Amino acid sequence: MAKVGVIGAGLIGRAWAISFARAGHDVALTDADPGAIENALGFIDRALEELARHDLLNGAAPRQVRARIAGAGSVAVALDGASHVQENTPEQLELKRGIFAELDRLAASDCVIASSTSALLPSSFTAALAGRSRCLVAHPVNPPYLVPAVEIVPAPWTDGTVVERTMRFMTEAGHAPFVIKREIDGFVVNRLQGALLQEAFRLVADGYASAEHVDIAIREGLALRWSFMGPFETIDLNAPGGVRDYVARYAGLYEELFKTQQRQADWRGPVLDAIERERRRHVAQSALGDRQAWRDRRLMALIAHKRRAGKKIGD
Repeated sequence: MAKVGVIGAGLIGRAWAISFARAGHDVALTDADPGAIENALGFIDRALEELARHDLLNGAAPRQVRARIAGAGSVAVALDGASHVQENTPEQLELKRGIFAELDRLAASDCVIASSTSALLPSSFTAALAGRSRCLVAHPVNPPYLVPAVEIVPAPWTDGTVVERTMRFMTEAGHAPFVIKREIDGFVVNRLQGALLQEAFRLVADGYASAEHVDIAIREGLALRWSFMGPFETIDLNAPGGVRDYVARYAGLYEELFKTQQRQADWRGPVLDAIERERRRHVAQSALGDRQAWRDRRLMALIAHKRRAGKKIGD
């Protein structure tokens, strides 16, 4: 197994640490704020116990996985002997450029350097690096120790073997990586999520549905299928003759709908006040942390169910 350096011990960094350690790797977790490392390790201790209760530690005990994770006092220590580095610093371009220059200088020449950024194109912060060919984005869906998908986004100069190594590394760690063929703002996940959010905001802003009823449409409707099928498989199975038959039947409907979907909703306008009031009636601001923990427990239960169903029914 490899050593992995995790740079940044916030929400994403600590989640990656769990994922990589569960896969058997030694993880060195570092952060500019030493207190963040301590907080992350405390969170990891609690999360491992919960994961064990759902049999999501690949048969290992929490103490075994935890023994593979250690705090590192500096980036240099975290990178010493690492074959993969996962960077998780804030979404600020100049900060990324600075930390990637440091990572490129300190990491071994054969070490892959990946960023978890969800918004910045890899070409925007790796162009000037001597080792830019071993840099890319590996953007997870939060939290990565529970949600397997990882977007692998190469810069134009990323070496193809680095992409292949990263795909293999993530797959062996239990993830479901997919490659974005060329850079695009928002990558794939946020572009899909953004399209759905635009329509959700429009429906509420224009008075067609409440925020809760939009959530019900997804939670108790589309998401049930989407938890094990993507949109193309969904429509392939929703017409007797498959995807071509679906398009023949329903393309006209969506073309008409599209005409009414060209106006952006003002997310910062009055609709935000209405949505926030409604959300706070459901979950108080002070209870958001507890609700996030509830979300993670539900995700654990869903993943455990999907694994059992995959064995009994097939993927």
